[in-house]
Amino acid sequence: MQIEVNLVKFTKMHGLGNDYLYVYGEVPENISEVSQKLSDRYFGAGSDGMIYISKSDIADFKMRILHPTTPFK
Repeated sequence: MQIEVNLVKFTKMHGLGNDYLYVYGEVPENISEVSQKLSDRYFGAGSDGMIYISKSDIADFKMRILHPTTPFK
């Protein structure tokens, strides 16, 4: 049996009835799976979605907002 463990450092923020997981770093290739697992309210951190904050060449940073039930590309 082989178990792979990947750590994701995040900050959970909430306001006005919404809560999101904020992650600083590049969006992983398996973002759909990661977002669904971490956003699960029973087996994950529980959230309405994830916001990835990454470096940008043309601005201070760039953000990508992801919702766990929406297919990602």
